[in-house]
Amino acid sequence: TMTIHSEQHIVDVHVRSGVYSSDTIFDYTHGYIATRLFSRNACFIMKIKKELIPELREIGRLAFERETMKDVYSPNNVWTQFQPGSSRLGNFKDWILYGKHIEKLCTGLPLYQ
Repeated sequence: TMTIHSEQHIVDVHVRSGVYSSDTIFDYTHGYIATRLFSRNACFIMKIKKELIPELREIGRLAFERETMKDVYSPNNVWTQFQPGSSRLGNFKDWILYGKHIEKLCTGLPLYQ
């Protein structure tokens, strides 16, 4: 499921698929995406690259198209591959940088950037 909070510039994406379940937050205000993988009990954080990640208003349109047409080709499909080297727990400075929504998602979990 996807929830778009336009006034807060936040997108919540919840994937419920057994071992592959995850929660992802796109925080356009702070410019970061955080994904919490439940099977790994970890958070992966990446900077939003505007040339690769659709804008907030575009995500809503793409989600609507996909839901109504089921087979929409879009050049804006985004695939990421995380190659974690080391992790650490977030601290006060991290949460100022990443914002309260990502803090809520990732507090107490190892962070991979």
